[in-house]
Amino acid sequence: MPVTLEDIRIAVIQMGLAGQPLCVHASLRSFGHVEGGAATVVDGLLQQGCTVMVPTHSYSTYYMPPPGEESIDASIPAYTPDSNAIDAGSMGAIPVCVLQKAGRGRGNHPLDSFTAVGPLASQLVESQSYDDTYAPIRVLGQLGGYIVMMGVGLNKLTALHHAERLAGRPLFTAWVKGVDGNPARVNIGGCSEGFVNLDPVLASIERRIRVGQSVWRIFPVEPLLALAVEAIRANPMITHCGNVDCEECNTNVQVTL
Repeated sequence: MPVTLEDIRIAVIQMGLAGQPLCVHASLRSFGHVEGGAATVVDGLLQQGCTVMVPTHSYSTYYMPPPGEESIDASIPAYTPDSNAIDAGSMGAIPVCVLQKAGRGRGNHPLDSFTAVGPLASQLVESQSYDDTYAPIRVLGQLGGYIVMMGVGLNKLTALHHAERLAGRPLFTAWVKGVDGNPARVNIGGCSEGFVNLDPVLASIERRIRVGQSVWRIFPVEPLLALAVEAIRANPMITHCGNVDCEECNTNVQVTL
């Protein structure tokens, strides 16, 4: 049976998500066949009064090598939040759909932007900046929001980069072309493959529902951040991906309390 708009509506109501701000990480393929595709999932949430926020990374368009390593590529554009550029292959169909919605708001970060649509969209993304990469997650928590993982694991959970930062772990630096045409620094997260090690830590606050073939994993943001920060401080290696050659994990193990 195909997943329908009504299936999305029922799931939202059953899980008490109606009217709530949500950060959604999703695999459309995980549902099986969805009648109407990604728009059905997004519209099903919006029609229940949710604000839908998604990560909309765009490295392939805006990333540039560090100054001095290569000459500045004149073809690299300067980013503005009006852009619809996205790494569609890695982000997926649902973020692409949100980005193309009328009235959506996009944060001011060329590489790791968040985009939101719905009643609280502007409030969620307006404080994101080159330095304050995960401001939308902080605001989502302040609003009592939730994270909904639709058929994906914790290695896709961007909020855990914010937890790393709260635990005292520095972010990484990348480079983009600023609006003035000169190189500009931005803060970004590192390897996230080890985030799956936090599954047992977060199990106590996780709720699940199956929609079609997709398992939705639902977490309240503030408790998730609190548990993750505590776990990272207690064992900084918990987020290590296990690859002894992973430069990002090996560089960024320690935390500063």
